[in-house]
Amino acid sequence: MHVSSTPLEIMPQEQWRALQHDHRQWATAAANDRLARRTDGIKHPVEDFLWEYYPYSPGALRRWTPGAGIALVGGTAADELPPGFVETNGAFAFDALHLPENKREHLRTSSAWVLGLQRNTASRPAGLGCFGLHEWAMLLDQTPEQVRHNSWSLRINASQISDTIESVGLRCTHFDAWRFFTPRALELNPIQHSRATQPDFDQPGCLHANMDLYKWAMRLQPLIPSEFIRRAFELARRIRTVDMQSSPYDFSAMGLVPIRVETPAGRAAFATAQRGFAAEAATLRQELITLVEKSSLWL
Repeated sequence: MHVSSTPLEIMPQEQWRALQHDHRQWATAAANDRLARRTDGIKHPVEDFLWEYYPYSPGALRRWTPGAGIALVGGTAADELPPGFVETNGAFAFDALHLPENKREHLRTSSAWVLGLQRNTASRPAGLGCFGLHEWAMLLDQTPEQVRHNSWSLRINASQISDTIESVGLRCTHFDAWRFFTPRALELNPIQHSRATQPDFDQPGCLHANMDLYKWAMRLQPLIPSEFIRRAFELARRIRTVDMQSSPYDFSAMGLVPIRVETPAGRAAFATAQRGFAAEAATLRQELITLVEKSSLWL
């Protein structure tokens, strides 16, 4: 018996099996690239981030879900559907009553957190004045041995990093970027963040807040459709590319052309890319808000 009295949306077998197959092929290809690099000991500043900073395994990404409120006609127990999907009257659908209570409570609390965070973020104007200096702030005053990603060389020196930060200024609005700043950079940022205050400061121009749409959707599996997760993952990949292009690291050998935010022209180019990502993410963010609101009916 389902928790909600809201009618289920019926998805025919041919439709959902095609969606499931397509998603698994895409996720397997993404995971195989990651596994091949690990086997060969090759690091990648964009791709590794999607698997290491975001703690979701290839198996978790590969697991297809239509989301809550969808009944899959013609399914069987052998279809590798996510936990919580049970058969009723010849169709499989999510039923929170069939989850362990701790998992159900996790989905409840996470849904409330994600919904509040995304509503707050969407309500603010996009801030476009940070110019990607969070990666710079993670290097301020560090010796070569202290550099976080020291398997890659820097394209500018420590003095240029310090001069750029002092002349342009830090304006980081995202806790999970700010918390990796060096001690002096932490103090230079006008906002002193904490996890509890994250909903008070996340804003829709922030690269990290927009990449995190992938994280929040994965946290709410199996409530959020895999089709949404795929789009959020791909957006995060493109944002991370610009994130690394605007960093002080030299990734030119990997085909990442620097965006030289230490110059006025580079800052203008970064802001243009940031504005475009903000527009894309706004659509996804509103969709995520709607999906979370809908899924709460099934918890």
